[in-house]
Amino acid sequence: MYKEYFGLKETPFSIAPDPRYLYMSEQHREALAHLVYGFNSDGGFVLLTGEIGTGKTTVCRCLLEQVPEHSAIAFIFNPKLTVDELLATVCDEFGITYPEKNKSIKVFVDLINTFLLNAYGAGRKAVLIIDEAQNLSSDVLEQLRLLTNLETSQKKLLQIILLGQPELRDKLSRPELYQLSQRIIARYHLGSLSKEDVKAYVVHRLSVAGVQNTLFPDSALGTLYSMTGGVPRLINIICDRALLGAFVNEKAKITSSILKKAAREVLGTDRAAGNFRKAAAWAPLIMVFIVFGVVLATSYYRSEQSLTLLNQPAIEISAEPVIASQTDRDSNVQPVILSIDTNKDKSYEALFREWNMAYNPDSDGPACSYAEANGLKCLRERGSIEGLLHLNRPALLKLYDNTGQEYFAALTAINGEDADLTVGSVRRSMPLKDIESRWAGDYTLLWRPPSDYRQNIKTGYNGPVVKWLDTQLAIIHDRVLSGAGSSIYTDELAAEIIKFQVAEGLKPDGIVGARTIIHINTLNDQEVPLLIKQYTEDQ
Repeated sequence: MYKEYFGLKETPFSIAPDPRYLYMSEQHREALAHLVYGFNSDGGFVLLTGEIGTGKTTVCRCLLEQVPEHSAIAFIFNPKLTVDELLATVCDEFGITYPEKNKSIKVFVDLINTFLLNAYGAGRKAVLIIDEAQNLSSDVLEQLRLLTNLETSQKKLLQIILLGQPELRDKLSRPELYQLSQRIIARYHLGSLSKEDVKAYVVHRLSVAGVQNTLFPDSALGTLYSMTGGVPRLINIICDRALLGAFVNEKAKITSSILKKAAREVLGTDRAAGNFRKAAAWAPLIMVFIVFGVVLATSYYRSEQSLTLLNQPAIEISAEPVIASQTDRDSNVQPVILSIDTNKDKSYEALFREWNMAYNPDSDGPACSYAEANGLKCLRERGSIEGLLHLNRPALLKLYDNTGQEYFAALTAINGEDADLTVGSVRRSMPLKDIESRWAGDYTLLWRPPSDYRQNIKTGYNGPVVKWLDTQLAIIHDRVLSGAGSSIYTDELAAEIIKFQVAEGLKPDGIVGARTIIHINTLNDQEVPLLIKQYTEDQ
C-alpha cells in the first residue's frame, strides 16, 4: 500500500526470513561463520541460540544459500513431536518412503540409516535443521543423538543444526543430555542489535527494497532502539506499521511520534523487546515498593556484625555451605548497607571460599592482589547473566538497592532459573530475574591462568606456556602431543584453538586470552568452581 508512495520496489520490513535482507552485524557474521564451520565439519550437532526475533532462522537461511545444491536438507519447524512423530517427519522431509501408519521406531531408524548411507555413497551431505528446538523433549533429543551414531571411520553421516531460544542451552546442560552436549561441535548465542546496528539495519533493508534516501531521521532511530531493544523482528513490525502510518498521514519522514503510535497499535505499548524483559522484572518490584515503602523507610538499621535481608530470617554462613530453603526465597532482596567497603570485602570472602581460599581483607590486602599472589587473576567486565553462564564461574556482582545505593554480592551457583547469592555474610536462593532487575552488568570473577602465562598468546609467541596449551588441547581432542613439546605457538596450534573456540561459542580468532583459558579449565581442571554445579557431576 505504501510502496509506491515511498518509491519502494518491495516491502522492506517483512518478517519472512529472506536472506537478501539479512543485515550482517558483527554478531550475525560470527553466527553465520559458526554455522558454516559446523556444516563443513564431519558431522555432529551445531547449536545456534538467541532471543525471539534476533535472526536465527534468517542466518540459517543464509547458510542454506551457500550449501552445495546436491545436499540433502531436512527442515523441521514444529518440533513439539513425540519420538515416532519426529522420525516420521524426518522421513517426510528427506523424501523417505515408509509403511503407512508405521509406529515402529526401529523401522523409521533403519530407513533413515539406509538413506544416509546411500547419500554418503552418492557424495551428498545430509543435514537436519530443527527450528524452535527448545520445544524438543529430552526423549526426542536423545533419539536425535542416537541418529548421529551412524558414521564411517572418518565422519558422521548426519549433521544436525538446532536453532532455539536461550532455554535450549539450559535444557542441554541437564545431566541426562550430557552425551548430546558433548557432540556439539559449534555453538553460538545471537544477541540483540546495538544502537549503531539498528540504524545500519534499517538503512540496509530500505536500500535492498529500493530506497536510498533517509526515511528515518537519527532521532527516530534512537526512539526505535529504545522501543525494541535491538530485536530485529520487533524493528520490522514497528517500522512496517510506521511506514503505513506516514503514508496515511502523507508524511515524508518517519518521526518518533509516528513510531510510538505504531508501537502502540501493534504491541499495545511504546516499549518492547529487551525492555519487555526488564519491565516484567520490574513490575513485581514496583508493587513491592508500594506495599513495603513504609517498612523500608523504618527498617534500616546498623549492625557491626553482618548484613541482614529485610523481613527475612537470616542464614549465617558457616564453614559448611548453607542453602536457603524454599521459604527463604524472596524477590525483595534489600540489604541494609553498613559500609560499602565492608560489604564488598565480605562478598569477596564468599567468592574466595568457592576457590577453597580463606581471604582476610585486613591482613591479605586488596582482593585481586591476593588472587595474583595465589595463582588466580581477576576478570572485571560488564555483561549479562547469559554471559556469566557461558563463563560458568562464580562472580562478584555490583547491585543496587531500592534507593539506588550500590552494594556487592557473590553469585555462587545457578540452578535453572534460581541462583545462590551471598550478600555480606548471608546466603540465599532467589530467582535470577530478581537479581537481573538490580544489576547493571558489572562483575568480577576469578580465573586460573597457567603458571607461565603473562599475556595473550598469538601466533609466533615463544614461551613455556605453549607446552601447557598443547597438553590441554591434546586432552580435549584426545590426541598425542604435537611438536615434541615445542614452546612456539604455531599456525597449526592456532588452528586447533580456533576449532576449540568455535565449539565453545567463543570469538574464533586463534588468540589465547582469559576467556579461552577459562573454557579450557572448565573441561580439564576438576578443581575450578562452577556456577552450574551439575557440570562437575557429569564428568
